[in-house]
Amino acid sequence: MLLLGAHMSIAGGVEKAILRGEELGCTAIQVFTKNANQWRAKAISAETASAFAQAWRSSGIKTVIAHDSYLINLAAPEEDKWLRARNAFIDEMQRCALLGIPALVMHPGAHLGSGEKAGIERIAAAFKGIFAEAPEGVTVLIENTAGQGSYLGGRFEHLAEIMDRLPKGRLGICFDTCHAFAAGYDISSTEGYAGVMEEFRRLVGLEHLHAFHLNDSKKPLGSAVDRHEHIGKGAIGLQGFAQLMGDPRFAAVPKILETPKGEDNEFDRMNLGLLRGLAKED
Repeated sequence: MLLLGAHMSIAGGVEKAILRGEELGCTAIQVFTKNANQWRAKAISAETASAFAQAWRSSGIKTVIAHDSYLINLAAPEEDKWLRARNAFIDEMQRCALLGIPALVMHPGAHLGSGEKAGIERIAAAFKGIFAEAPEGVTVLIENTAGQGSYLGGRFEHLAEIMDRLPKGRLGICFDTCHAFAAGYDISSTEGYAGVMEEFRRLVGLEHLHAFHLNDSKKPLGSAVDRHEHIGKGAIGLQGFAQLMGDPRFAAVPKILETPKGEDNEFDRMNLGLLRGLAKED
């Protein structure tokens, strides 16, 4: 089965995300388990967890993944901010466990001038403590970034180094197409796509790809600017997405849209329909 969908709002209750995904024919969705721009959140009650589980069981959605708060920076050089981020991430993992969500996507973080080496060391140190305290049933998916400013994760080498420092089986990768392109990885052509995936295989390993974010890019190759565009309407173009959707190596990997939704999710319908068509072209 093609595992394809979009990031869904949890307005009105996290279980509503399942219903919204169903309306679009999604077989996979991504959610926040709390407001992504706030530190504090209402605890997940037994009633909330039950309602979410029931909605999920009754739906055609096979895969749900979560995304953590945008405020969390596990590479922060300042101790108080680093500890706050570490504790917030443990809470994010606990929320996923309560909801039965098996994977949590996160951005590696920004070193804020302390340097790449120091930033990666801070991330690895944070995860060693996190994994000692957080539920084991939730896999952390590190998302590649556009490489803007001091953000880590714009190079495959960053992802490989973080994973090499931590226990096997607790981490995976979420590959964002817009971020990769903005970071200089040209996936817009058949040859370019093949070369990028070969580089990823060599440095990180294709077996670690647990999810994709499907976003075209408003900005050009190597811009280091993260601006999502509708599928086929940006600098990546349809050829790059046709390669990914037709790649049998990733047939079972969930693919999630993070593009503008429009009124009544009209743009999600447009983008999902286009991607479904590309998946059948091979």
